[in-house]
Amino acid sequence: MTTPFLNTPPTSQQFYINGDWQSPAYPATLPVVNPATEQVIAEVARGSGEDVDRAVAAARAAFPDWSATPVEARVAILGKIHGLILERKEELAQALSLEMGAAIGFARAMQVPLAAEHVRVARDVLSTYTFQKIEHGTAIQREPIGVCGLITPWNWPLYQITAKVAPAIAAGCTVVLKPSELSPLSALLFAQLVHDAGLPAGVFNLVNGSGAEVGAAMAAHPDIDLISITGSNRAGALVAQAAAPTVKRVTQELGGKSPNVLLPDADFAKAVPPGVMSAFRNVGQSCSAPTRMIVPRNRLAEVEALATATANAIIVGDPQSEATVLGPIANEAQFNRVQAMIEVGMNEGAKLVCGGPGRPEGFEQGFYTRPTVFSQVDSAMRIAQEEIFGPVLCIIAYDTVDEAVAIANDTVYGLGAHVQGQNLELARAVASRIRAGQVLLNYPAWNPMAPFGGYKRSGNGREYGVHGFEEYLEIKAIVGFE
Repeated sequence: MTTPFLNTPPTSQQFYINGDWQSPAYPATLPVVNPATEQVIAEVARGSGEDVDRAVAAARAAFPDWSATPVEARVAILGKIHGLILERKEELAQALSLEMGAAIGFARAMQVPLAAEHVRVARDVLSTYTFQKIEHGTAIQREPIGVCGLITPWNWPLYQITAKVAPAIAAGCTVVLKPSELSPLSALLFAQLVHDAGLPAGVFNLVNGSGAEVGAAMAAHPDIDLISITGSNRAGALVAQAAAPTVKRVTQELGGKSPNVLLPDADFAKAVPPGVMSAFRNVGQSCSAPTRMIVPRNRLAEVEALATATANAIIVGDPQSEATVLGPIANEAQFNRVQAMIEVGMNEGAKLVCGGPGRPEGFEQGFYTRPTVFSQVDSAMRIAQEEIFGPVLCIIAYDTVDEAVAIANDTVYGLGAHVQGQNLELARAVASRIRAGQVLLNYPAWNPMAPFGGYKRSGNGREYGVHGFEEYLEIKAIVGFE
């Protein structure tokens, strides 16, 4: 068997189904564009409903044996997958930089290692998890739900794949993965990696294609028991609608407009710069990016100065350069969206502190965007309400802590939030009042065991750690067990 990608230019016109690379039912391809050059660098196979049917059939056939595979054997394979990700980290990082413009340093330090962590965590959770407990004479048993359809986005391609695939197969499920058609190269490398780790045929299957074709076919498929999607609100709603007739479980990690509340006692010199960098991490293309910085009105000028200095120091450039902090926006459609929303902010009367429309100086091609900060933003403005998904920060002023909490909650989203303050008791109290699935106090280290997911229109269900693992399990009560 040959690896389908990493020729020059990389190409793949096959899917990974039932333990082998197979040609699509119909010969059609989708282009992969390098956002730094705007050039097509690969063509990947474009799947159809027939390809989904083959992949689901393989997963369904593999489920009885895989779900009955001893925990120790599943732990061993997850360990091999984890080891191979680390072993092939440079190849994966290069693919990520190529397909979605991630700065190579960021791909090496964050995109790949954090993806590996999801596999390690799934392995460790599985190794100690209790699948059966006896309560009042009844056995409460947790069992793998079955065949899982997994739909992943373009902004954290490998990271989101492992966040779904690892706990699913750890739980004893089999999967069909549809990676984003905009950044599919790292997914192809992952499929080969899984194969090389010795995962049995049919446990993991990959079908590339569009959401309208492959994603819709998966959501509606009667032999898929769970559909998990990370993506836009529009895509999440369409998946839920398509899944409804078959009453399958649907988990969604969707959009966000996360607040970062700086309490009056915060150390602003220490709180503002990392707040800007958190909002702009991955070129602002993170659902939980804290893109609304909510600050005391009497500190507004200080915050503006600190934010400007931080944003202006960010190196935007060629993602292959070691010095680059932010590469380009990942695709043309998103680049156009970010540019349009910067214009909206200016037209709405927000104060443009730094950045603005257009490419940074010296760039005539590539989807590069100027790190942009708006101040004097009103919570009713579109730039304060709509997910921009780019390096655009809104600074919103408040007069009281109660008002700060109200502004933080003034959104249809509820994925993540940040609170900064030296009085930890007050920071905790504010965190408990924010309607979001995860609140971070004073920029803590990333915790892969902490459940992640949304309130309101940010979705339902949780990922990461034990809670993410349990999304792939059903609960059975055996009454009269004792």
